[in-house]
Amino acid sequence: MQLRGDATDPAAEFDRFYAASVAAVTRQLFALTGDRAEAEDVVAEAFERAWLRWSTVRAADSPEAWVRTVARRLAVSRWRRLKNHSRAWLRIGSPPAPVEPAPDHLVLIAALQALPRAQMVAIVLHHLADLPVAQVAAETGASVSAVKQQLVRGRAALAVSLADERLVAGISRIEPSGGEEQP
Repeated sequence: MQLRGDATDPAAEFDRFYAASVAAVTRQLFALTGDRAEAEDVVAEAFERAWLRWSTVRAADSPEAWVRTVARRLAVSRWRRLKNHSRAWLRIGSPPAPVEPAPDHLVLIAALQALPRAQMVAIVLHHLADLPVAQVAAETGASVSAVKQQLVRGRAALAVSLADERLVAGISRIEPSGGEEQP
């Protein structure tokens, strides 16, 4: 498909190029990859890249060859990534089977989800991840005093929320992290 010298609208020109080339390039990539979905994915990404560089691609000797080359390189890159991923899993073994959370953890998670986002994040980072208040502040972009206030309010809301569930689920209280200053 010769495109040089065509003074039409670039979007319309690209649309014509796409319509004329996509089926052939997809068939070719399907033959190379052996996977139709993978072929469609890499061809779509290659055409996206062609559109972003259309002024350069349209001037190439063969814009279709440009798209095919990009799609082939994307497929090889994905194959290498998958191969490396598989090797890593073979080296370290299968992931451990997921452990079902205890009922008291489910109650706690539900209570945490009911909190305002800032309070939930502060409690999880401080009490469950054992981060000091200053680090919680740094990670969340809040001031230390704001984090302390979120912790106080969040713990108070959790105490009310968990009051009935404590007897049922055996939750005595949320333990503060080891030796950290308490707001």
